[in-house]
Amino acid sequence: MLRFFKTSLLVFATLLISLTVLTAPVAAARPELCRQNSVTFLGLPTWYKYLNPTFVADPDGAGPKTSDCQLNTAFPGSIGLVLLAVVEILLRIAALAAVVFIIYGAFQYLISQGEPDKTKSARQTILNALIGLVIATLAIVIVNFVGARLS
Repeated sequence: MLRFFKTSLLVFATLLISLTVLTAPVAAARPELCRQNSVTFLGLPTWYKYLNPTFVADPDGAGPKTSDCQLNTAFPGSIGLVLLAVVEILLRIAALAAVVFIIYGAFQYLISQGEPDKTKSARQTILNALIGLVIATLAIVIVNFVGARLS
């Protein structure tokens, strides 16, 4: 059962990462929308969160198009910001995994039927998952703070 749980978690994480990367549109219709940081599937940020897209006016005057927002991707300066966004995505996935482990530990606790060894193991799983959730949450706050200061 543990092998099935690990495999399911790996498949879920792979799907989550691929959906986050593949469904992240950069385009916006108005300049103020270019400055907003998009959030994608399950509240995960986009990989370009800290790059500050800019609005480029249409020279023909035909109105805004989907290509009017452009990312500032200066090579040496943007790598750190992209890596910071990727670290934030991974930390949020770790927080989601901690929540899954809390649910798993609660399920273990329910089926332990009062056996001391199983109950102790379930409590330890829940406690470890809660500690991991707190650490991941604090790390997300720190990454957001650093990313806001650098961008």
